[in-house]
Amino acid sequence: MLQVECTRFKVKEGKSAVVDEWLQFLNDNMKDVLVTLEGEKMYVETILREHKDGSEYLYWYSVQGPGGIDVEESTHWIDVKHLAYWDKCIDNTFRPEELTPAVVMIPQRVRQVMQ
Repeated sequence: MLQVECTRFKVKEGKSAVVDEWLQFLNDNMKDVLVTLEGEKMYVETILREHKDGSEYLYWYSVQGPGGIDVEESTHWIDVKHLAYWDKCIDNTFRPEELTPAVVMIPQRVRQVMQ
């Protein structure tokens, strides 16, 4: 069964430039990023960015299959650095906001490839 999630996280005050660096790091190392997604059974992962009412938020949208490893369990250098950026940038005093999928539209031929 596919798991579809979209979660909003608040960025710590004053960390916008570090978020720029983080997202650039992921884009610059996409070949290795995609390797780590295989182990997580992560078929789609997208990070969205929002500035609203003086605060900054990052949204993680993902489509994941069952049985993948958690990013926190990975020893791959990309994931280690990714989690270090997370610790620097994500405000852990803000409760992450899970958005509830109301409709998931993935054509059957695409679902078959994901499974």
